[in-house]
Amino acid sequence: MINNTLGIGIQGIQDGMVGMDNAARKIARGGADGPQGSAEGAGNLAEPMIELNLYKRSVEASAQVVKTADETIGTLLDIKV
Repeated sequence: MINNTLGIGIQGIQDGMVGMDNAARKIARGGADGPQGSAEGAGNLAEPMIELNLYKRSVEASAQVVKTADETIGTLLDIKV
């Protein structure tokens, strides 16, 4: 079960990093999904910035899952020894 928890935490970190990368690319493009300088994409940075923050928090939460699982494994090893 702990092994599965570690896997879920690591997968969450990886997914969050991919999401952060995608959001950062949108921000670098100026939020424009269409041709550069188009009126529909101009100044539309709010959504990718929110996405970036959400993915950041997702990575932080997943890292906490991994940390907790690691501490649990350490505790179990201490008890067993």
